[in-house]
Amino acid sequence: MALNIADLFEHAVDAVPDKPAVQVGERVITFAELEAEANRLAHFLQSRGIGPGDHVGLYAKNSIEHVVALIAILKVRAVAINVNYRYVAGELEYLFDNADLVGLVHDRVYAPLVAEVAPRIPGLRTFVAIPNPLEPDDASDLASFGGVTLAEALEGQSDARDFGERSPDDIHIIYTGGTTGFPKGVMWRHEDFWRVLGGGIDFMTAEPLEEYDQSKKALEGGLVTLPLSPLMHGGAQASLLMHLFAGQVTILEPKFDPVRTWELVDAHGVQMLFMTGDAMAIPLIDAYEAGGFDGQTLFAIASSAAIFSKSVKERWMRHFPNAVFTDSVGSSETGFQGTGLQDASALSTDGPVVSIPPTTVILGDDNQILDPVRDVGRVGRTARSGNVPVGYYKDPEKSAKTFVEIDGVRYAIPGDNARIEEGNRITLLGRGSNCINTGGEKVYPEEVEQAIKAHPGVYDVLVVGLPDDKYGQTVAAVVEPRPGHTVELDELRTFLRAHLSGYKLPRALTLVPEIPRNATGKAQYPRAKELALASLHPDDTTTGANA
Repeated sequence: MALNIADLFEHAVDAVPDKPAVQVGERVITFAELEAEANRLAHFLQSRGIGPGDHVGLYAKNSIEHVVALIAILKVRAVAINVNYRYVAGELEYLFDNADLVGLVHDRVYAPLVAEVAPRIPGLRTFVAIPNPLEPDDASDLASFGGVTLAEALEGQSDARDFGERSPDDIHIIYTGGTTGFPKGVMWRHEDFWRVLGGGIDFMTAEPLEEYDQSKKALEGGLVTLPLSPLMHGGAQASLLMHLFAGQVTILEPKFDPVRTWELVDAHGVQMLFMTGDAMAIPLIDAYEAGGFDGQTLFAIASSAAIFSKSVKERWMRHFPNAVFTDSVGSSETGFQGTGLQDASALSTDGPVVSIPPTTVILGDDNQILDPVRDVGRVGRTARSGNVPVGYYKDPEKSAKTFVEIDGVRYAIPGDNARIEEGNRITLLGRGSNCINTGGEKVYPEEVEQAIKAHPGVYDVLVVGLPDDKYGQTVAAVVEPRPGHTVELDELRTFLRAHLSGYKLPRALTLVPEIPRNATGKAQYPRAKELALASLHPDDTTTGANA
């Protein structure tokens, strides 16, 4: 059993070669066509000396060519490095250098930035430019850094599958920026990645799958899936691979657009929708409620990686009473740590409530494992054992802090806080690094954000801690009001008193035109804190307004 990502894809190709695999816009590619294109690009990479263990960057928006490149890199046992396409030159230089790139597949529209950064990365010598679906006719110059177009790379290359045996111990890396700090490369063995992110374990029962289980299911028919995040995000990449392994068609879009999303749902009978919390759920349900769409082919609506708040869930559930709603919690360092089926009659305002698999535990302050029965109500940090990453690439210090052995068992401990609930469930409270300590009381921003989002004038919000001489830190809310609405601090505090203890109420309010989030919808708390601080000192900046 190889249990290698490339092998698992090839099993699906062999099972259902003529089924559609990926659709972007009006273009559809079958599993056999995707295989042939990936094989040709893989042979080109081999001709440039790229092989097992080499790192090749993927710097592109969602496209069929992006998927072809991902599969091609995996086929030659190289390592695909996901690159955030919003990065500026300095950030790209850090990532390209930190990841030790020897090759780069990039949207041609990014050629000017590649030309600026590439000369400073000595080992980076192979460049393949692919068309950006939003600007397919771009003709940016590739000559200055020796780049070739995808068509030039594929010319004359064989489409044969002749790459030899692969290993489950091959490394797959996901670079994660999280909400703070420099991006870090999380190193997974292929088998471990498949087990916890690619469908190799049943997410609801935690039962392990066999190598051919997913490709056998492909013969039974398939689902139409629509993951809304960009593939440069680890969760979207994992969703794509999981559905490829199972012979299902994945619809991708190069840019998130709520109206376009509903058009795709109705045009193609989308059954499974994957989104990143409220950052996508709010504009989507706003567009749906504006009218003109049916959407009732959806039977599974999944959210992960960000808050899907109670008030927003309730709006969705009113319109899709027959759909199954799930909240999944986890990180690039753990994979899925728990999935919760959401019941409209028992939604939590504190955070996602999920069932925990046997591999997930809650740790106390001294790393003791809390008892899920005896310690109901206690708050600790989530940890996962079993199939966990090898560590962070080139960062043994951070690896030692995150991947810890306890009583002879190795755990991944990403820093997420959770409260133990009845029935072997937990409520995720948020990342510990964002926790606010005000007068000795702990305040989890996500809990306050959920309560604030129920206010009719609030479109989006982030909560941060600001320095305070008396309490150490004070709670501050950075709010994006709904169009035509305004939000006042005193009125907001009055509204929140029915939902939150007094020490959790914001003492400062900053109104902004848009909440800072990255392309995947993840909150950018450092930037939110900058905006909140700036509003307290208006002479330093014109951004924000303190209520």
